[in-house]
Amino acid sequence: MNIGFIGLGNMGGPMAANLLKAGHSLTVFDLSETTLQAAVGAGARTAVSPLEAARDAEVVITMLPAAAHVRAVYLNKDGVLAGVRPGVPLVDSSTIDPATARQIGESATAQGNPFADAPVSGGTVGAQAGTLTFMVGANAGLFETLKPVLAGMGKNMVQCGETGTGQIAKICNNLLLGISMIGVAEAMQLGASLGIDPNKLASIINTSTGRCWSVDTCNPYPNVLPNAPSSRGYTGGFGADLMLKDLGLAVDAARQVKQPVLLGALAQQLYQSMSMQGLGGLDFSAIIKLYSNEDA
Repeated sequence: MNIGFIGLGNMGGPMAANLLKAGHSLTVFDLSETTLQAAVGAGARTAVSPLEAARDAEVVITMLPAAAHVRAVYLNKDGVLAGVRPGVPLVDSSTIDPATARQIGESATAQGNPFADAPVSGGTVGAQAGTLTFMVGANAGLFETLKPVLAGMGKNMVQCGETGTGQIAKICNNLLLGISMIGVAEAMQLGASLGIDPNKLASIINTSTGRCWSVDTCNPYPNVLPNAPSSRGYTGGFGADLMLKDLGLAVDAARQVKQPVLLGALAQQLYQSMSMQGLGGLDFSAIIKLYSNEDA
């Protein structure tokens, strides 16, 4: 299948690479020449605009940092909707607010293009391994159409409901993820300060009631998990500033429906503090640095 893929960052780059490995033909666009050349090396063609990337595509996939980028890529005069043929499905895997997802969906549907919001969970490790979970906001027919394409990038595809519900699922998941990582950081740093071997503590938690993804897959304490960002200087993971953005989406959405998110609001403040200290580019597990006077 000929796919237009827009957004080749830490998540989008590996996702595009896996689509190429699955035998699809890709035309890609990104503002970074470095990421474009990496995609070319993997077998993709480049486009000079989102419009050009979408022009001959049978499906268009976008993976972008924030809602403003999504609106620009789809709605600008050189955007996806200006170039895509009627009937071609559009998939946005960015994490944005549900209202923007619905706005883009309405604009796409108005010109005859089915639209799905399909944010992902699994982080950069899942993107590289092709094991992502896709939370898809789409009707049943569109969901079935997209499943074979999404299967080239992930292992789990869940239909959440109509357009916008994928984003609802994602912001709730990341709200919990941000909170749980803070809890794990507190526990791991407390244990180390009290004198237990962090590796033994992690092993105990992983066979006890405190077990969660933030412990067994992305432990924030260095050298507990060799493949975790914490063991490579907190690089190459899910940036703290991106977690801050996602927590902001959750808190804003909660405010709209007058739903208290007490721990979510506190987590947002802690990641804001981390960002203000210049640590926002590190993996979000580097939140543990707030709990130690030394480099974690």
